[in-house]
Amino acid sequence: MDDRDERLDPADPAALLPGGRPHDRWMRLALDEARAAAAEDEVPVGAVVVAGGRIIASAHNQREQLADPTAHAEMIALTQAAAALGSWRLEGCVLYVTLEPCPMCAGAILQARVPVVVWGAADPKAGAVESLYRLFDDPRLNHQVEHVGRVLADECGRILTEFFRGKRG
Repeated sequence: MDDRDERLDPADPAALLPGGRPHDRWMRLALDEARAAAAEDEVPVGAVVVAGGRIIASAHNQREQLADPTAHAEMIALTQAAAALGSWRLEGCVLYVTLEPCPMCAGAILQARVPVVVWGAADPKAGAVESLYRLFDDPRLNHQVEHVGRVLADECGRILTEFFRGKRG
């Protein structure tokens, strides 16, 4: 990390938006969660929530293990973050997730008032940030979310491609 990155205020989520390097650091930790999901034969999506320059939540998909259709990485990470902060309002947090959030997760992110989301691979079949819908930018909603997409997209996409190739092969 260079000196410029060290001067970023980790308490200010918007301060992390322009540069890529701080995003890479946290996204790599979300990728670790995605790898944990793959090891458990879950779709390899990982998420971390950062507040005040530290991780307050980390999770991966657990739909198969929990037999729960809502057990996406983002949903579990949001619940953990709310517990860590003692509030459902996740203002001042940044959510990093390896796959563009789906409509369910995007809705939960909006409801939790997460100000910034950084995602990895685009999801042309279910993406609700840019690919199919633009929920974070919808002016009809009372909360908008700043977002940066395609951070470490190749690596985030590759883990999904390899997982599904293994399932089909």
